[in-house]
Amino acid sequence: MKELLRTNDPTVVAFATALLQGEDIDCFAMDVHMSVLEGSIGVLPRRMMVHDRDLFRARAVLRDNGIPTTE
Repeated sequence: MKELLRTNDPTVVAFATALLQGEDIDCFAMDVHMSVLEGSIGVLPRRMMVHDRDLFRARAVLRDNGIPTTE
């Protein structure tokens, strides 16, 4: 799996997940439960992972919708 997105904003993760699921691209959000360790202040970024084979398409979907991706 490859990292597609890294953000501190949980709404971006939710939006990206919805967009990718709409395109039948499997994704996995990592670090979503880290708020327990950080005290819910949003310091630790959340990561969105996709399969290697879907990375190019997933980046295109997010960029088309104004979401910056990691390179």
